[in-house]
Amino acid sequence: MTTATAHSYFDSASDVLLDSWFPPEGIEPKRFCLGERVGLIVGRVQEVELAGLDEAPASAGDVYYRLHLLSRCEVAPNEVNLEGIFGLLPTIAWTSAGPVLPEHVDQLRSLVAGHEHHLQVTSIDKFPRMTDYVIPVGVRLGDADRVRLGAHLAPGTTVMHEGFVNFNAGSLGPVMIEGRVTPGVTVGGGSDIGAGSSIQGTLSGGGKQVNSIGQNTLLGANAGIGISLGDRCIVEAGLYVTAGTKVLLADGTVVKARELSGQSDLLFWRNSQSGAIEAVPAASSNWGGLNSDLH
Repeated sequence: MTTATAHSYFDSASDVLLDSWFPPEGIEPKRFCLGERVGLIVGRVQEVELAGLDEAPASAGDVYYRLHLLSRCEVAPNEVNLEGIFGLLPTIAWTSAGPVLPEHVDQLRSLVAGHEHHLQVTSIDKFPRMTDYVIPVGVRLGDADRVRLGAHLAPGTTVMHEGFVNFNAGSLGPVMIEGRVTPGVTVGGGSDIGAGSSIQGTLSGGGKQVNSIGQNTLLGANAGIGISLGDRCIVEAGLYVTAGTKVLLADGTVVKARELSGQSDLLFWRNSQSGAIEAVPAASSNWGGLNSDLH
């Protein structure tokens, strides 16, 4: 095994690891929070033992290291073994005074009141927000609470206020994200994930199918996919295409959408007169691409 240096917070009563921060090279592993001052949290520098990235993580600290690698774009989604991470990570109350176990929030609120601090609890979750650990390069985030540590955001990516990016998912180039990018999903450069749209990931119903979106593709507002899209594709607003959706092709044949998964230059739409979902060549329906001024 190898090791990496982290600054970690522990619950002072049980010594349960609450989180680990792996600073960039040249930055001292040093943090402090109000939870430490009032005695509920202990912070210390530690050498975290790491399993190989193709092996399942061995500890919560190992998980945090892998999530840092993803958010620093040092590895791409699906390149790191994340098997069993939910069992390794405790559920944490992420507060303005530091991370604590949820059952200690009321005690923390009382203790920090003496320090003229009004406690805020941003979430109760296994994963913290990315920006408390990693600041991505060349990225715009409308709401940092909607991007988890372990999200992979390539330079030029914009995540608007209603966009959401989960761990082990994200962009591979300049992308507009106004919908939901779920675990295992990657989005190629020049693509637009429209407002309210969604992409089925590897956690959807326990599925193992890894879906992706290619380059210069548009997933319309409130649309969704359970298949992969290739390059230069369009899914019209409001249309949800699952793997089992029956799709009418230009030659009159009907196939299940999974047979079209990953193909490029397709426009998926619902015929407003017949109600049939159709896939036709998208070359004549170019949506114009991203606004370069925004990316």
